[in-house]
Amino acid sequence: MSLVEVIGLHHRYGPRPILQDINLSIDRGEVFALIGPTGAGKTTLLRIMDLLEVPSAGEIYFDGKYVPRSGRQRFAIRRRMSFIHQKPHVFNLSVCDNVACGLRWRREKKNKVVGKVGRILEMVGLKGYENRNARTLSGGEAQRVALARSLVLEPDLLLLDEPTANLDPVSAEKIEQLISQVARQGNTTMIMATHDMAQGQLLADRIGVLLEGGLVQTGNATDIFRSPRNREVARLVGIENIIEGVIAANTEGIATVEVGNDSDRIGIQAVSDYPAGKEVYACIRPEDITLALSSTQSSARNSFQARITQVATLGALSRIEIDCGFRLVALVTRMSAEDLDLQVGGEVHAAFKATGVHVMEKGS
Repeated sequence: MSLVEVIGLHHRYGPRPILQDINLSIDRGEVFALIGPTGAGKTTLLRIMDLLEVPSAGEIYFDGKYVPRSGRQRFAIRRRMSFIHQKPHVFNLSVCDNVACGLRWRREKKNKVVGKVGRILEMVGLKGYENRNARTLSGGEAQRVALARSLVLEPDLLLLDEPTANLDPVSAEKIEQLISQVARQGNTTMIMATHDMAQGQLLADRIGVLLEGGLVQTGNATDIFRSPRNREVARLVGIENIIEGVIAANTEGIATVEVGNDSDRIGIQAVSDYPAGKEVYACIRPEDITLALSSTQSSARNSFQARITQVATLGALSRIEIDCGFRLVALVTRMSAEDLDLQVGGEVHAAFKATGVHVMEKGS
């Protein structure tokens, strides 16, 4: 059963449209991630679902009940929600008092407050910090205080806006572990806005892609990252290889996509139902391309000799740009790049499977 549902939601600030025709249903206990570029409307959508803003048009349902645009019922529903902002808000009080404030506002008994705060601080790894002033904490510690302050209220719905955006990698990992721990308990539904694609894949049951105020695709991580609906989604989720072509032939679901210029057409084998003559994009994730110094026997239907045009080291990975009659970008481990001595001007063989090619209709 859905805990949150929005139907036909539109929102604008003055004449400027921010959200357009959003239809979304979030199941109870689900972790849903909203991804999209800056300015796509992610934070605005979270604020509307948290009932902090009233949409310009559309309906919101919470736990099967219509959410009115004002009044006591709206306030009562909002008490079942909690919002964690990108930049954590902490009061100039002790950690204990920061976490306890919501319980005290709800007039919980003192002994219950003490017990709940103690348990939640242990859960978020802040036991022993009770008397520290929250304003003296690091960014990661302050975010854990904000998370504890929300979780101690036992909300039905927890909304998180870029929860690790301003944190160092170690602090971000701790927050992700806490979110994952809460998700496994299954008592709290979570909606999270993030620009971190890996985080969305790691934590979410489903992902929604928000572009220019519209929810253009929803699905699990495989749907979004392997089968993007259009070119804009493909770019957002890190598919650098989006190659224009035309279906030259299709035999039992194996299509030949011709790419390159008119005088030198090259065929890419792909799994697709599109018929011959259809103009398409062939999308290949960089990590699905293997590089070798010579052609080898493999199950990959696509194998091309190529010249290296660019090499860049990205931490443990190396980004290799190659020309095989058309431009390709491959991601390999830095160790593999060093072992193969991959350098600009060198020759390599690039291979990838037909199942690793996602074909989209051009113009989609």
